[in-house]
Amino acid sequence: MTPSSWLQGFISVYSSLKADNLASLGTIYHPEVEFIDPMHKVKGLVALEGYFKQLYQSVISCDFVIEQLLESQNQAAIYWTMTLRHSALAGGASIKVEGHSQLQMVDNLVIYHRDYFDLGAMLYEQVPLLGAVIKYIKQRAGQ
Repeated sequence: MTPSSWLQGFISVYSSLKADNLASLGTIYHPEVEFIDPMHKVKGLVALEGYFKQLYQSVISCDFVIEQLLESQNQAAIYWTMTLRHSALAGGASIKVEGHSQLQMVDNLVIYHRDYFDLGAMLYEQVPLLGAVIKYIKQRAGQ
């Protein structure tokens, strides 16, 4: 099944999103967008662009591979794997994080975007001392 045009546009923008082309967010998001991830909740396109500008300041690279798409009328779920290189995490080495995004569309623009992913795997486990403690706790909990 081929994704609808709004979803294709969303995937296209995220496939090429970098610090120098964040203005492209305006082509896929509604001015009243609500964006939620494990770290923040922002309302409105201007606030979202500011949030992304802050996020991308220390990003070396960020790539998404779309694993699965589910779409129904004005909603979609995108399952993805992100490969992130950030100057403040893991010494700039690649970090892989699996997650998914819940999207809702109005007038062919995303008005609601919620990301679900393991913040510990992306952030806390990359901090030297804290990472070792979190990995140990995860191992113990899995026994």
